[in-house]
Amino acid sequence: MSGRISVVGSWFKSWFIKNLWHYPDRLSAAKITMAMALLTIPLLIVNQPFFAVTLALGSLAGALSETDDHPRGRIKTLLLTILSFLISSTSVELLRPFPVVFGGGLVLSTILFIIIGGLGERYRGITFGAVLIGIYTMLGSSISPAWYLQPILLASGALFYGLISTVLLFFRPYRLLEEQLSRGYFALADYLKEKADLFPSFKNDQAVIRNRLSLLNVKVVVALEKCKEVLNSYSDEVKNQEVLLPYLERFMLLQSLHERAASSHDKYENFTDNKHNEQITKGLGELLLQLSLSVKKAAVSLLTGVPYKHQVANRLIINALFEKLKESGNEMQHSFYLLLLNLSRSDEALQNLNSTQPLNIIPRLKRDERTLFERFKQLLKPTNQRFRYAIRLSMAFLIGYLILLYFKPEKGEWILLTSLFVSQPSYSETRKRFVQRVGGTISGVVGGILIIQLIPTPAGQLILLLASAYAFFIWLKNNYAVAVIFITVFVLCVFNLVASQGVEMMLPRFIDTVIGAAISIIVIRLLWPDWQYKRLPFLLTEALLSNSLYFKAVFDDTLLSNDDYEYRVARRRAHLADNELAVSWRGMRMEPKKRQHLMQNAYTITYLNHALLSYISALGAHKNSNILRSSEVLKYQKEILKVLDNTVMHFSGENEAETLVDLSPLLLELSEQINNCDDLATRQQFKLLYNITDVSNRLFSEARAIDLKRKVSK
Repeated sequence: MSGRISVVGSWFKSWFIKNLWHYPDRLSAAKITMAMALLTIPLLIVNQPFFAVTLALGSLAGALSETDDHPRGRIKTLLLTILSFLISSTSVELLRPFPVVFGGGLVLSTILFIIIGGLGERYRGITFGAVLIGIYTMLGSSISPAWYLQPILLASGALFYGLISTVLLFFRPYRLLEEQLSRGYFALADYLKEKADLFPSFKNDQAVIRNRLSLLNVKVVVALEKCKEVLNSYSDEVKNQEVLLPYLERFMLLQSLHERAASSHDKYENFTDNKHNEQITKGLGELLLQLSLSVKKAAVSLLTGVPYKHQVANRLIINALFEKLKESGNEMQHSFYLLLLNLSRSDEALQNLNSTQPLNIIPRLKRDERTLFERFKQLLKPTNQRFRYAIRLSMAFLIGYLILLYFKPEKGEWILLTSLFVSQPSYSETRKRFVQRVGGTISGVVGGILIIQLIPTPAGQLILLLASAYAFFIWLKNNYAVAVIFITVFVLCVFNLVASQGVEMMLPRFIDTVIGAAISIIVIRLLWPDWQYKRLPFLLTEALLSNSLYFKAVFDDTLLSNDDYEYRVARRRAHLADNELAVSWRGMRMEPKKRQHLMQNAYTITYLNHALLSYISALGAHKNSNILRSSEVLKYQKEILKVLDNTVMHFSGENEAETLVDLSPLLLELSEQINNCDDLATRQQFKLLYNITDVSNRLFSEARAIDLKRKVSK
């Protein structure tokens, strides 16, 4: 008997590691499903569906409010969450009989909660959950036996889930760090895989591939920012900072690998145009694919704790390419050499992943040094995006509540619930959510009704409810439209279990969903739509400034000493500015046609800026060597930097009267240096500077075109 138990236990452990532990989203979904099952099954057995479902909704809201904190920080957050849930739910129950007071309270509390959520990630989760709990309370108030039951049950459900989550976290207190770092490595692997398409690639392919790379770069930088936030959260709670060193090392390695991955050493279409380079070019593409696989293995190692095992194939490809370069002897040799050297160093860093030398000092990570009060004051400015979002959402709630009061739609509270999920800080994101929410609801209604006919028993519907909750959390971060399908099926099961009215409620749910989503779109069209073409000049100026600072930091030896904190800040700022441009271009595609005034400009700027950032990253990748730091390079670096600074001042309005410096003479001079230079290493230095100057010049032309269109429109 004990042998069978051992076999079953071994099988379950293997299945758990393979199917859940390797996948953070699945593990999180399984955790919330387990909490809901433990709450609902016993109560449904004793025929208490209202208590079962209300506790389950509390757990759901608690899971949506959860933040990535150290276990001690998680306890503090959980206490604040429960308190905010109790206040929100109790306020709804006590004020609901007084429509005028309730409406005013709904508007003011929504504004306050959303603004407080802007103070940080921890507060954002708590306040979102508090607003959600308030709407859940509205939905259940008509069937609640007593006014105090919902506040207690919803808060208890959240507490129950929170305790399970926190207790599990104490067994692996650094699991959240491992998960966030793994997400960063997975995102970088996708970037490397896409970059492999550049080898080989032709000139017409460059813009398309670089635009895709800029969007993938958004995911990498967002993951890096999230890693930084979680590391800072842990450092606030951990007394012995040396415990964090292994994670800091992995984070610093991820940053270094990202800089190398983002770098461009030449115009890659030049590699493809020369048929003699065909084998080398294809080899570089294969090497990038293999490095992508290695980075994925590093991510899996973080999740599983199994030591990383490096791929031997990488070094074989690198050695073969170095041999091929020696044989080639063509003028592109040094361009290939620097690129291959860059990739070779990335491979070496991954190869030494398990034997990384301890950091001499604990590196600093960028923090928001402002006090909570200073941050709160900043959020109260009418120009602040968070403030505008708070006003828009509160107005959407007010309109939805007035419709609920005067037209009395069945379960009209769904209008508010839909507005909460559809309303986003930008028009493009709101429109995207509109399509996803409506489309997902239609699919969920149709699919749910068909499925419910096959499993009419309470037990079957409970299983479907739990399965839908699991699937909802699986898809929530990856595909919101699919997540909506499963949450719709979840709601159908809820109403079937509580009042045997699941199918009857689906038509009202669909109608209310359309109304709530339409309100969100209308409100953002009327209140600060913040069209992307209006933001583009500012974003371009910020990108130029950030690239200028990054370019300067590469050559500033004082910034590369100790923990190179200032250098990393400059690099981070440049990537964040590049992200903003990419997100703006992506968002513009979702806006009305008549608002897409600068669509082609935005497209061009997005790939040009990412190309400029890539060339500067190439300099950064070699910042600690003398390969690209000769006296000639330093001379031209100062000239380029001067032009960048003058251009930033012009477009920011600080020095509009000054005539912009034309980069054409500098390009001509660099071209002559390249043609007349016999030394391959020095020639490559001039090529990199030429490419930086050329892309900068094209960016300036786009900036002038945007500036001219802006002045004409005025």
